[in-house]
Amino acid sequence: MAAPDIMLMTPMKESHEKRAGWQGQPARAAVRMLAAGLLALIAGCAAAPPYRPPAIDLPAAYKEAGASPAHPGGPDAIAPDWWRGYGDDTLDSLEGRIEVSSQALRKAVALLQDARAQARAARSAYFPTVTAGTAFSRSRVSENVVGRSLAGKTTNDYLLGLGASWEPDLFGRIGGTVDAAEARAQASAEDVAAVRLGLQAELAVDYFGVRSLDREAALLQQTIDAYTSVLDLVTNRYRGGIATEGDVAQARAQLESTRAQLSDLRLNRTQLEHAMATLVGEPASRFTLARAAGAGSQELLPAVPAALPSQLLERRPDIAAAERRVAAANAQIGVARAAFFPSLMLTLGGGLESSSLASWLTAPSRFWAIGPALAGTLLDGGRRQAGEDSARAQFDASAADYRAAVLRAVQEVEDGYAATQALHDEASSQQIASQASARALAIGLDRYRKGAVAYLDVNILQAASLSSDRALENVHRRQLAASVGLVRALGGGWEGAVDIGQAASPGVPR
Repeated sequence: MAAPDIMLMTPMKESHEKRAGWQGQPARAAVRMLAAGLLALIAGCAAAPPYRPPAIDLPAAYKEAGASPAHPGGPDAIAPDWWRGYGDDTLDSLEGRIEVSSQALRKAVALLQDARAQARAARSAYFPTVTAGTAFSRSRVSENVVGRSLAGKTTNDYLLGLGASWEPDLFGRIGGTVDAAEARAQASAEDVAAVRLGLQAELAVDYFGVRSLDREAALLQQTIDAYTSVLDLVTNRYRGGIATEGDVAQARAQLESTRAQLSDLRLNRTQLEHAMATLVGEPASRFTLARAAGAGSQELLPAVPAALPSQLLERRPDIAAAERRVAAANAQIGVARAAFFPSLMLTLGGGLESSSLASWLTAPSRFWAIGPALAGTLLDGGRRQAGEDSARAQFDASAADYRAAVLRAVQEVEDGYAATQALHDEASSQQIASQASARALAIGLDRYRKGAVAYLDVNILQAASLSSDRALENVHRRQLAASVGLVRALGGGWEGAVDIGQAASPGVPR
């Protein structure tokens, strides 16, 4: 009877075990799914917040640009080599030297290379680290040490080892570090573009200043020649008893005062020439810019470019750099969050070790070790929380810098449009004033020769005419500077084929 009982119970036991196995498979799958979901949830808690550029409320158009609508990307768009629009071959040649000789631009490029190297270093953390080494030691254990088998013996140790370690990026620490480094590299690329644009604009303004001073110097020289003739006239009239000695003194004072103005003007030109030498990366002692031919030659004044405020986010390199630094700060928040979670390190090591060189390369000399290590911080006195708070504060500061850069850019563009319009009107009025002053001086000199007026009247007319002519040249110089400033404020040159609807998003390096 016992045997049948045993026979009957055995199938029941097997069936129960099978049913338990069938029921255990879904359970184990559920546990694995639950663990995976929990890991994903934890990793999501460690990730950086979803990034989007800080919101900016930009106007639909520039207030000072006038009523005509802008057509970005059309024929009025600024070309990349925007300085060619001024029609000066010498300026074209000088601008080309900035790219190869400017030390300021070389520094910016070097910082960009450093940022890219740091980004590559950050990406290297995704991969295992493999090390290798060999060592030899000879040691002797004291004879007075109790309980050691090597007491009083001298031994050799030959070691050849190979090790590898790898940290899986479970909680986004490495990924956040890489994202931050790459964003900083993109910001450095925009810094290079900003430095290049700034140097180009500064060189153009200095060049136009030198050419304007050349024209003003030619004007002063013509005035000196005219004053010399008038002094001769007044001196002859004095000798003839027609003019007074005071008239001669006034004429001489007018002449010498103009000569002093010419000397001061030449000093200003020399200093601008030295500044240009530094911009193109050449010692001021070797740099010379030939003087302009005469007072009549003037640079072309290109038409005022049309643009939209939204273009600043895509074209201004300083704004793009600020936006990339916001992205880097956002990634650093994820890095700070990851510090709350443990890190997993997988290690593998092995090699050969022996006390004698003869048996060093034999199979019994092999050793190896493998195993994971999971470690995390339980208590740190609030250091990790302070790190996350610091990362969030830096993000807020970077966002404020970005918004400030946009507001500053809009201000500069509005100032540029206002300046170009106001100086255009001022130039028209000053041109009329200069022509009227020249006409009044001609009439006054003619009347003085006929004895109808005193020389004091002529002296006043001479000063007014020279002041009007110099004011006209000053307005023209300011027009050129304002034109360059507007190009710089708009973000430099861009191709005429740019489609704003398909333009790169802010922060993408050009």
